[in-house]
Amino acid sequence: MSLRIYNTLTGKKEEFIPLEEGKVKMYVCGVTVYDRCHIGHARAAVVFDVIYRFLRHLNYQVTYVQNYTDVDDKIIKRANQEGVSSQVIAERYIREHGQDMEALGMEKPTHQPKATENIPQIVALVQKLVDKGFAYVVDGDVYFSVEKFGTYGKLSGRDLEEMKAGARVEVDERKKNPLDFALWKASKPGEPEWESPWGKGRPGWHIECSAMSQRYLGESFDIHGGGKDLVFPHHENEIAQSEAASGKPFVRYWVHNGFVNINQEKMSKSLGNILPIRDLLQDYHSEAVRLFLLSNHYRSPVDFSPQHMVEAGAGLDRFYTALMGIEEFLSAKGEIPSPNAAGLKGAAKEVFEKISAARHSFSEAMQDDFNTAQALGYLHDLARMLNRVLADKGFRKDPAAAALLSQGKDCLLTAGKILGLFQVNPGEYFADQRRRFLRAKGMKEEQVLDLIARREGARKEKNWALADEIRREAAALGIALEDGPRGTTWRPI
Repeated sequence: MSLRIYNTLTGKKEEFIPLEEGKVKMYVCGVTVYDRCHIGHARAAVVFDVIYRFLRHLNYQVTYVQNYTDVDDKIIKRANQEGVSSQVIAERYIREHGQDMEALGMEKPTHQPKATENIPQIVALVQKLVDKGFAYVVDGDVYFSVEKFGTYGKLSGRDLEEMKAGARVEVDERKKNPLDFALWKASKPGEPEWESPWGKGRPGWHIECSAMSQRYLGESFDIHGGGKDLVFPHHENEIAQSEAASGKPFVRYWVHNGFVNINQEKMSKSLGNILPIRDLLQDYHSEAVRLFLLSNHYRSPVDFSPQHMVEAGAGLDRFYTALMGIEEFLSAKGEIPSPNAAGLKGAAKEVFEKISAARHSFSEAMQDDFNTAQALGYLHDLARMLNRVLADKGFRKDPAAAALLSQGKDCLLTAGKILGLFQVNPGEYFADQRRRFLRAKGMKEEQVLDLIARREGARKEKNWALADEIRREAAALGIALEDGPRGTTWRPI
């Protein structure tokens, strides 16, 4: 099966054929750095991080560009409120963005350019549009003339005349068309400014991305991504100005992720339900956040709620339980030969077939427009099967058990590398989960160790009734006590 991607430009899935064989050039709109990143930013970041990982898994050489918008009205407003420069605000939130992305386990893009580092490229692109008659200058401002670009609206499916008639934009008599957008803005007191042929000023938002993408990827490239909210006007305007300047198709595949809702409500500052990434990671493991965000197809909306996060955490626990169980089983084994598929029988044959099917089905789901929801479904089935056979004494005695469990572990870890999951040692994962649990409950680990010691004492005295009572006492606190070859351990329920 070949990779198929849903292209917003055509409204259908298409076979992915890059401009240059074996190479992929991808640009994703980054954040405007005026505030902390929230879960909506996390979703876009995770979606394109996984696409980046999967393309490399398919052996493509990927150049991935994700920009920073570090000059913008919102940044200037924040700077004025705090009485500092725009640069101070931008650098603060670029630094915090980097910390958030690292905490979420993101792979670093190939390039992370800032708009302010690309002013010469922006000015040159605007000048080119002016020279070609697609832009006009008014009092130091430069506007793109949308009527000059014949296919304006082709990405969003909007009709120019209908948009013009129903335009809800601030009336500016200097514009030839109310939908014309700023490529360059004349400077105002207290704003950052740069020299240009039209006087001192700063770039408009849309032109920044066109200039940065062309600098690092060329005038035409393969994939452009971002949230659905960017389809219009941002990406529509990018197409118009880029293709008007170059005369070439700008992007082959446009990829847009869906929104994040909070308890079935749209996330917005007016509702006061913005959820910053760093606050989220105080309560939940970063991989549980990734698992939650990937449990819906990237084009669909996803609804955040505490219950959904509990479910994601429980699912992640099952994966790590399987990985830890396999590691403990294999630690007692020597060299593990590959199983002879032809000689497998009974449960061993079934396990081999299910692992092979999971590996194949995972790959097919990912090649079908990066369907992580379906791909995770196959992994969940695999983890449940692995946990079941790990508890089966008969299977554990099978000569092929070690080799099969090793294959199951490899399947999970290979998929996990693509999804950014299962990246920590299982023992460390469960230790972190226990620390989070104790912190949330306001408990000390000594309280749990006391329960374990009391229960082990009761078991030594064969006081089974007391041992069961202590287990129920622990359960009432949200703690599961589990007996194993290494003694009694505990985990949050």
